[in-house]
Amino acid sequence: MAMTVQQLFRRKPVPEMSQESGTDTGQSELVRTIGLFQLSMFGIGATIGTGIFFVLAQAVPVAGPAVIWSFVIAGVVAGLTAICYAELASAVPVSGSSYSYAYATLGELPAIGVAACLLLEYGVSAAAVAVGWSQYLNELFDNLFGFTLPDKLSQAPEQGGVFNLPAVILVALCTLLLIRGASESAKTNAVMVCIKIGVLILFIILGLKGWDSNNLSDFAPFGITGITSAAGIIFFSYIGLDAVSTAGEEVKNPRRTMPLAILIALVTVTGLYIVVTLVAVAAQPSDQFQDQEAGLSAILEKVTGSSWPATVLAAGAVISIFSVTLIVIYGQTRILFAMARDGMIPELFHRVNPRTHTPVPNTLIVAVLIALLAGLIPINFLAEMTSIGTLVAFLVVSIGVMVLRRTHPELPRGFKVPGYPVTPVLSILGCLWIIKDLRAVTIYVFLIWLAVALIWYFAYGFKHSHLGRHEHVGLIHDEDGPQP
Repeated sequence: MAMTVQQLFRRKPVPEMSQESGTDTGQSELVRTIGLFQLSMFGIGATIGTGIFFVLAQAVPVAGPAVIWSFVIAGVVAGLTAICYAELASAVPVSGSSYSYAYATLGELPAIGVAACLLLEYGVSAAAVAVGWSQYLNELFDNLFGFTLPDKLSQAPEQGGVFNLPAVILVALCTLLLIRGASESAKTNAVMVCIKIGVLILFIILGLKGWDSNNLSDFAPFGITGITSAAGIIFFSYIGLDAVSTAGEEVKNPRRTMPLAILIALVTVTGLYIVVTLVAVAAQPSDQFQDQEAGLSAILEKVTGSSWPATVLAAGAVISIFSVTLIVIYGQTRILFAMARDGMIPELFHRVNPRTHTPVPNTLIVAVLIALLAGLIPINFLAEMTSIGTLVAFLVVSIGVMVLRRTHPELPRGFKVPGYPVTPVLSILGCLWIIKDLRAVTIYVFLIWLAVALIWYFAYGFKHSHLGRHEHVGLIHDEDGPQP
């Protein structure tokens, strides 16, 4: 029994991870083509999207104008965790994100739990942002051509539709681009991110014309509980900070590039989120956000009395959310790639196309599952499920920083957490604080999902673990001498 428990918490050696991924040699199964600018655009691109273009309609009715503080709280917690990510990304710069970090610091069983969180975080968030894309696409069609897609083809069944076709088309387009190659995807994403930043700056400039202090008078109608509950709903907006760490094997000079990209993305995203939210709640009464589709476009149309700014914003949102979906699907496939290399899931997810150097079967499977979620499930439930997955993954990363400092103090680190150990402890407390205010049904579904992941591990992963096989070979050598 003692040996079994020890096996459940066996850790994958960091030098072995570095050797597999070619961290210090520059050689890996994937191709290192992504530089600092493109990787920073990964983080910004995966973060700025539905979180600001759509989720205000979900968060403002919960917190009122004090949703500004919800974004601040979520940003502070995400910022503390991003700093922890930066250290781990510089010490263990491999694909797999916090799954790989957990495997190196906490052991195999906790790593599977984190992997479940990541699969939930990435898969569900990709579906959520695809649903938001569908709404902005309708807004754009209405402004440009005077028609919208019927609800039956643009809404989930729960919202009166049959199937969300635009969301599925978006997933298909992202999949085709990802199959072509990581370099092409990174370049396309960088262009789209520059466009989305420009569009948000346009919203800030024009939205200030509608500033009305009366809209901020009843600032926190639902108190601190409303503020923290809204922080939980919008926390999935910060998923991009994790997405940077999934690209570890396709980044040039990863020990330096990855922490820098995480910090650049954090500062850019948090600043834009807070300013855009402040302008939005000052330009429109909080009771009008309820169930408002394509909210930022609608606000600009009211403020300017003209349709062109709203059309530009809707077009920017369509491009922006495409970018988010692209990077989130990319992150999901790289996590599954790392898990398959460790034997936790079938080898099919680790198979790389020799021409494009991308995991094609992996990408296609992920795309089909995300398309089904996007086509059939409404966004509000998807957003909350993503938040809890993100929060648990962030929490584990903060713990991992402290563990790795004790177990591998000698590892080269391109970045170290300032204020250690206070910073990771605050990050852990912040994640727990937001988790406690999530709806009970969200937590129950999450626990069921975690149980399914553990069943999978005991039925498949434990037996097929490559680390376990190495240990078994080692035991044979130790007990009986080398075998033929």
